[in-house]
Amino acid sequence: MKGHCILSHGFESGPDATKVTALAEAAERLGWSHERPDYTDLDAKREMGELGDVAARLERLLELAAECAAKGPLVLAGSSLGAWISGAASLRVPVRGLFLMAPPVAMQGALPLDAARVPTSIIHGWHDELIRAADVVDWARERDARLLLVDDSHRLSDHVAASAEAFAALLASL
Repeated sequence: MKGHCILSHGFESGPDATKVTALAEAAERLGWSHERPDYTDLDAKREMGELGDVAARLERLLELAAECAAKGPLVLAGSSLGAWISGAASLRVPVRGLFLMAPPVAMQGALPLDAARVPTSIIHGWHDELIRAADVVDWARERDARLLLVDDSHRLSDHVAASAEAFAALLASL
């Protein structure tokens, strides 16, 4: 294996969601191992906030990332809230790269998105109803990140294949 990917689904989604499944298939084709943690139990904890238990989501990812250190270079990928926790985790565990789909660069009740200065690739919808494309452009510019803006909404449902291709390009470049 070339390395290991942890693919984090978005809020009110799941580990078998279309986008993270497409990323998993792309990773496999390129010889990377992967896993898709399940955060649905934490998303259901509405008493912790509108987005469930975000802190516990991050801790679960950090524990998993620490366990995966022996599997080779680590790449974190995530969609929406999964992107936010991937960025946050990258500041605390060594990662080789980040792939962020519809990243919430500013999220109510949380610190702004921050991430390690590693090769980063982003896909975002021009018509994202939750996160302004202009804010993502600014965030990506500050980091010299690869950024693919597409004619889509927050869910990126019309660009699953484009997401997998962009992820594969990131993996191939590492």
